[in-house]
Amino acid sequence: MATHPRSDMETHPDILAMRSRHEMAERVASTPRAQAVEAMALVTGLYLAASPWIAGFNGFSTLAVNNLIVGIAYAVIMSGGFGRAYERSHSMAWAACALSVWTIFAPWVVAGDVSTTRTIVNNIIVGVIALLLALMAAAAARPVDRSSGDHASPPR
Repeated sequence: MATHPRSDMETHPDILAMRSRHEMAERVASTPRAQAVEAMALVTGLYLAASPWIAGFNGFSTLAVNNLIVGIAYAVIMSGGFGRAYERSHSMAWAACALSVWTIFAPWVVAGDVSTTRTIVNNIIVGVIALLLALMAAAAARPVDRSSGDHASPPR
């Protein structure tokens, strides 16, 4: 019977790579800029969810329900609660970009005639702000290709 040396799980290459990605995600998420983007995105999502009642177009039920659902989804995605892994944060930020673009075009797309000045101005302003915040989050959480010599990684 041959004996094989047992490798220590702590030094396994996969474990080391996972630790490295986790530490990188923690460094990125713990910067004041990332925390500010996350807080502003949370407030933006909550405002989008409540905007039909704040801006006074809750009579347009299709757009009110749309803004409520999209606002809650945006706030949850951008709050970082589900995206602590580095790669998922990047993907979720791009999903938030898609929600932001939808917010901009929603007054013209949802069923019924809901494209009033109030709804259009509200959704365009909130959509653009949400898009900028999501792009900032995507840029902060983008994967860094170490083989290309990309020096955009977060400072240590």
